[in-house]
Amino acid sequence: MSDSNKISTLNAPKPVGLYPHARKVGELLFLSGVGPRTAGSDADDSGVPGLELDHNGNFKAFDFEAQVHSVFANVKAILEASGSSWDKLVDVTVFLVDMKRDFHTFNRIYAEYFKDNQPCRTTVEINSLPTSIAIELKCVAKV
Repeated sequence: MSDSNKISTLNAPKPVGLYPHARKVGELLFLSGVGPRTAGSDADDSGVPGLELDHNGNFKAFDFEAQVHSVFANVKAILEASGSSWDKLVDVTVFLVDMKRDFHTFNRIYAEYFKDNQPCRTTVEINSLPTSIAIELKCVAKV
C-alpha cells in the first residue's frame, strides 16, 4: 500500500505507536483505535478529559462522560480529516475497561450521537488500554 492512503491529523490525539489515525482502502476508511485524549496530546495521562491522578497514579478525579464525549469528538475529527463524516460510519467497536460501571452511561450518550445513523456496533470489556483511559473506539466508515 502506498503512503498516500495514510491519514493523520493534528485535530486528534497523537497515536501511542507507529500507526496513522486512519487508512483509506477503496471506498472504506479504517480508523486506528481512538481514545479520549485531547487533540495534540502525547501518550500521557495529562490529556485525558475528566481524569486526574495523584503522584502514585491513583484516581483523584474520574469523569467517564467527559471521556465518551471526547472520544466521539476525536473520531469526528479523524473522519473529517479523511474526507468522511459521522453519518458515514458503518461499524463501531467499543472497548471499555469496566463494563459494569460504564456500559449504561456509554449506551445513553451513544444514543444521543447516533439518532440518525446507526452503524453496527460491538462492545467488549478489556483489561486495560495503553494509557489511563477508560474507553477506545475502532471504527470503519465509507469515504
